[in-house]
Amino acid sequence: MSVHNRPLKKVAVLVSVGRHPVSGMARYSRNDAAALSMAVTLAQSTADINVDIMHAGDPDNSALSDYLALGAKTIKVVACHVDEDVIPALKQALENYDLILCGGRAEAGEETGLVPYLLASQLCLPLVADVMEITSDSSVGINDVVLQQFLPKGRRRTIVVSLPALLTVHPLAPSNARYAYANLRNGAIERQQPPPQPQLAEMSVSGHSPQDWTQAPASARPLKLVAQEKRSGHARMLSATVTESRGGKIIQEGSTSEKAQAILAYLREHRLVDY
Repeated sequence: MSVHNRPLKKVAVLVSVGRHPVSGMARYSRNDAAALSMAVTLAQSTADINVDIMHAGDPDNSALSDYLALGAKTIKVVACHVDEDVIPALKQALENYDLILCGGRAEAGEETGLVPYLLASQLCLPLVADVMEITSDSSVGINDVVLQQFLPKGRRRTIVVSLPALLTVHPLAPSNARYAYANLRNGAIERQQPPPQPQLAEMSVSGHSPQDWTQAPASARPLKLVAQEKRSGHARMLSATVTESRGGKIIQEGSTSEKAQAILAYLREHRLVDY
């Protein structure tokens, strides 16, 4: 599919069903709600922009009404079974949009964070991750948008992206969405016709069939191996605000065995392994 630059007219926000961290009840996804707030703010500041809210899944899921309360006037739902791949359905529904916004990952399920990347690949669109703010500035061109991107250690950078494009919103992006019951009552959920699914069984990105998945409470994340630092408090404070070299070693030459030995030597030197 060929992609041509075009002015910003149609914006789509992809939303998913989240899960409350304590009760486990289905609710809106906080990341997707931030994307919705960003799109609404953009539409209010720029004329002639149409924002559509899209979801692939169960149209009868009660959690979708949360997005109506947060400001979505209509949610277009492509009906998909839990065992079906959502990429073909979303690809067909999003082919004519200038800008696509979504959260970085879901709050339930496998949470691989690969859906935006797979979708961008299928649509042949550039993807910009961890967006904090988006503005439409006519001074940079009618086919471009100005983004503020999150960087490590609290840094930000401003970049210009040509349309069409797909953006993932950072969890710390500002959101002014407010829950209003009147918006929920006035909103509507529209069912879209799903595309035909292939006859062959699809495999997930992990290589397992969806029928093999099981749901369980999330376990604690594994601790990363971090070498102990023998520096003063002042030096550690400076390293948190100033980008500096940690004295790492990049090994490009040698066999696989030699590279593995170098990694093992580093772990032994910093007492991260005891063998």
